[in-house]
Amino acid sequence: MSMRPKGLPEVPEQTVLVARAAFPRGSLAMRVRDRLAEVFADEPFASAFGVRGAPGLSPGVLCLVTVLQFAEDLTDRQAAAMVVRAIDWKYALGAELTDTGFDASVLSRFRSRLVGNGMERVIFDRLLEYCQEEGLVAAGGKQRTDSTHVISAVRDLNRLELAGESVRAALEALAVAAPSWLAGQVDVAEFAHRYGPRVDGWRMPASQTKRDRLAQVFGQDALALCRAAWSPGTPPWIREIESVQILRQILVQTYCLSTDTRGREVIKKRAADDEGVPPGHRRLASPYDANARWAAKGEDLFWMGYKVHLTETCDTPTEAEAEAEAEAEAEAGVRAAPNLITDVCTTDATVPDVKATAAVQQRLAEHGIRPAEHYLDSGYPSADLIAAALEQGTRMVTPVLLDHSAQAKAATGFDKSAFTINWKARQVRCPAGQSSAHWNPVKQHGTDAIVITFGVRTCHPCPFRDQCTSSAKGRRMLTLRPREPEEALAQARAEQKTETWKTKYALRAGVDGTINQALDITGIRQARYRGLPKVRLQHAFSATALNVIRLDAHWTGHDQHHTRSSRLERLAYRLTA
Repeated sequence: MSMRPKGLPEVPEQTVLVARAAFPRGSLAMRVRDRLAEVFADEPFASAFGVRGAPGLSPGVLCLVTVLQFAEDLTDRQAAAMVVRAIDWKYALGAELTDTGFDASVLSRFRSRLVGNGMERVIFDRLLEYCQEEGLVAAGGKQRTDSTHVISAVRDLNRLELAGESVRAALEALAVAAPSWLAGQVDVAEFAHRYGPRVDGWRMPASQTKRDRLAQVFGQDALALCRAAWSPGTPPWIREIESVQILRQILVQTYCLSTDTRGREVIKKRAADDEGVPPGHRRLASPYDANARWAAKGEDLFWMGYKVHLTETCDTPTEAEAEAEAEAEAEAGVRAAPNLITDVCTTDATVPDVKATAAVQQRLAEHGIRPAEHYLDSGYPSADLIAAALEQGTRMVTPVLLDHSAQAKAATGFDKSAFTINWKARQVRCPAGQSSAHWNPVKQHGTDAIVITFGVRTCHPCPFRDQCTSSAKGRRMLTLRPREPEEALAQARAEQKTETWKTKYALRAGVDGTINQALDITGIRQARYRGLPKVRLQHAFSATALNVIRLDAHWTGHDQHHTRSSRLERLAYRLTA
């Protein structure tokens, strides 16, 4: 398939007449076409297409269809139907009234092509560039970030179901790719009886003894299939099949091999307390999605899938400033810029928020929109990140973890803030006026740290020892970060106790409304596709659709979207956009 870059085609005259008559005030799709046509160009996708072969559909047109699809929360079939029957969509795409559109499978193949060429964020980034050119987004100012869970597009499986279903998935793949080879390795009739229907906990025996026996059968079948696939006479391409590779991983993480007293090989299901299981970030959760992971947040939220981080502008003025801006806008006829999503980041569910902070800020810097103030919750900061952001000109407005030492928790002893640090002399002075004996730079969990130790002879006779330490050795020890992170952390801890900071930090709460809007309009908490790359594409188009909706509200001067009917939903949208 080849591509001849040309962008969105001109809108036919008859389509213009009918669309304007049907929508005298316009529609979202029509306004997107009129104002954002240059965003949906073909040139950025040229490397994903060849130069020979039959010309394919315009990638710019397909991107516009996908954005409108997410803005309307449509399936592929519904979106393909809208291309045929919706007059405003025909206007947006520059199609004739008699155009019969394309098959719904085109959208799936187009997404696969984008993912295969690493182009998941192209349209999101191009729309962001347009917003920069229009002065709607710029460096400096305020931005806020938050994350939410995303449920994978595969069903939840317990460990026994996973063991059986992984065998079934491999057999299904081999039955298509290598039927002759498979027939020569296993008893097809027996395996078809056992693995024909999907492995479901509702169909499994209630007796624990029988379930243990079934788990052993699953393990034996998986082991036999893997040994056959990795035997010397087997064609190498068979073990390169994704389902076969996943079967091998699930076999290792679920079972262990041993030899009994008679020298016989025994396969046994792993017990977490005895043989151990892989950590959550490495443990596969489904044979159909190798990137989905189980994760927990607090005591109530437990899910399998991913996590998405959304960052948006939030230059919300005070009440007095808002009134002054409203008067100025009324005189100039210009509306204030809406809050727009500036970054979207998708990870697997086990990645903590703090691991996403630097990546988000780096992408904002690469786009030239690094904020002066970045509002985040307590899961995102660390001492190193706060200090590094300050060096780059970004102040992280975020609650940092407080001192969790026994003295700080008791609120009666001497916590870390009671000690005076002399960085040049490499010494620490305690509240009693005594100096530390040792200053030892070390590595803790891969990061630099400094362990401070006071001498036993200094601490033993001290009258404040009971308030300072409960150590069996009777001496106080402190752990510090390097100077810049430690001072940034101390300053942040002091600031977050003030009422001024608490009032300022209230601005961060608005990002929850954006997440709710993304959930209501695009269903962002439910993965549509399998695999992290395609889920990233889904979230990039979801964020693009939300920005398009907010831009449309900015252009038209109203914030009503056709999917909102209640006054409460309209208020929630107005507060976020």
